[in-house]
Amino acid sequence: MGAVDGVRPKIGVKRACAALGLPRASYYRRRRPSAVPKPRPTPRRALTGVERQEVLEVLHSPPFVDRAPAQVYAALLDEGRYLCSVRTMYRILGEHGESRERRDQCRRPSYARPELLATAPNQVWSWDITKLRGPRKWTYFYLYVLIDIFSRYVVGWMLAQRESAALAKDLIEESARKQQIQPGQLIVHADRGPPMIAKSTALLLSDLGIRESHGRPHVSDDNPFSEAQFKTLKYHPTFPDRFGSIEDARAFCRSFFPWYNTEHYHSGLGLLTPHAVHHQQHGLLLEGRQRVLDVAYARHPERFVRRPPTPQTAPTAVWINPPVTSRGDMTIGV
Repeated sequence: MGAVDGVRPKIGVKRACAALGLPRASYYRRRRPSAVPKPRPTPRRALTGVERQEVLEVLHSPPFVDRAPAQVYAALLDEGRYLCSVRTMYRILGEHGESRERRDQCRRPSYARPELLATAPNQVWSWDITKLRGPRKWTYFYLYVLIDIFSRYVVGWMLAQRESAALAKDLIEESARKQQIQPGQLIVHADRGPPMIAKSTALLLSDLGIRESHGRPHVSDDNPFSEAQFKTLKYHPTFPDRFGSIEDARAFCRSFFPWYNTEHYHSGLGLLTPHAVHHQQHGLLLEGRQRVLDVAYARHPERFVRRPPTPQTAPTAVWINPPVTSRGDMTIGV
């Protein structure tokens, strides 16, 4: 409006408003002295103060304190009482700052986002159970797999007819013994399936000096290494649609896991095998690869346009859920 007043004496209100794209009605309305708004009259059909207080007391009473106004309205009608409409109940609640969810609902616990870091083998293991289809519909075998997240090395596996905390306990105990795990050295991460959160599993880990970690419910990204390993298993070209028996499934696993550990060049490990990284043999392998690439570069340097070739390297740090910085960037040590 100040801009209009600046040019109004020269060109007039009409032309000034047109030039600034301002409706003349808005200009004149704003120039009028502000009048004290008249209080809105109370309709004759409105509830009295006493009646409104009665409604509020009913809504606060034990039978109705956690029920929605529509539920209260219906219950009062069945009792032969009518106080006001459902909308009026909402208005009265809103005037007292109570227009929120009133129903008594289950309060779900808040689960922390797990953030785990491994900078060497046998610092963090991940484990899970997957189903393998049996010979008939609705028959399954259960494959338990323990994997080291730094090296992707399968440190233990077991096939069983059912999910069982006792079987999982035996697998973890035997794997920890084979890997010579010392108290305080290892964290074992899993989802929240029944065998994972069983008391017997927790007591075993405590006895072995192993910390346990769990993902959030229904968040598969909290256990990514086990999920990725199961995908590699089930997308292997020799993986069948069904297994004829549990012995058949065990025979497959006895050939698959040695291949996975010692022959599978893992893309997440710079195309090294889990065995090489887990047993700290990858340094010599990378030196040998570098020599091969140096010879190739010496023969045909024109084929390497940007720089001399170097082999991919394994990561030096591996995260489950890397922390997020203040800028929203994830810190991923590799």
